[in-house]
Amino acid sequence: MVTYHTLEVKGLNIFYRKAGNPDKPTILLLHGFPSASHMFRDLIPVLEKDYYVIAPDYPGFGNTTSPDRKEFDYTFDHITEVIEAFVNKLELDKYALYVFDYGAPIGFRLAMHNPERVTAIISQNGNIYREGLGSKWATREEYWENPTPEKRQSYRTAFASETIKHQYIDGMRENTVSPDGYTLDITYMKRPGNDEKQLDLIFDYQTNVKMYPEFQQYLRKYQPPLLAVWGKNDVSFIPEGAKAFKKDLPDAEVHLVDSGHFALETHANEIGELMLDFLKRNHI
Repeated sequence: MVTYHTLEVKGLNIFYRKAGNPDKPTILLLHGFPSASHMFRDLIPVLEKDYYVIAPDYPGFGNTTSPDRKEFDYTFDHITEVIEAFVNKLELDKYALYVFDYGAPIGFRLAMHNPERVTAIISQNGNIYREGLGSKWATREEYWENPTPEKRQSYRTAFASETIKHQYIDGMRENTVSPDGYTLDITYMKRPGNDEKQLDLIFDYQTNVKMYPEFQQYLRKYQPPLLAVWGKNDVSFIPEGAKAFKKDLPDAEVHLVDSGHFALETHANEIGELMLDFLKRNHI
């Protein structure tokens, strides 16, 4: 059974989902943009019999506190700091990381800070290679290099209702994606003041790309077991990003499923079974 909790961390109420037996190995699920831990609603039941599963919402996302920008810097370093404090407060000494979208730069920061804690990494469209950046990223990099107020405002389209919907349905077979997920994300994104917070994170994403060589060095040094299972029709983080893991981890397992960015919307059972097989074969 999944249960729902909040934990006070650094003055914030961090909402999280919990399932499974705490005496079993832990999996930490890290969501992406523009979503929250609800994106794992179909995956958690596949994992909970064999693993202790924790899925938090980040500050400014889902049901976690969304502090004002004057009181909280919306950067990936800062969000990682909060999630790291959350992990420490729950006393999660060892865990496998599931990283998706924004969860990848947050999860790889966690792994670099405490490599001894990470038992394995599952990357689902969670990119750390330039090869994995789709065509839209060229425009974003031009914005990062030449930021103007006008360019910042243009990225409001990233969390417009139609954009969010298409993040879910593009690359999917017709009529296979429930509207529940994207409707909830649209609601979250429309909360007062959230637009500027999300624009801050879009601008700060450049720090993640700059850290790609450090994330890759972490992989080369520590060689964690890694499963890359990606929606092959994702136009944001393209399949080359999954295949690139083998440059640094020759034993990495790569599976491409016939879906788009939000692969769990259509392939939660398949991805869950791939995870269970991968983790058991690696004695996790």
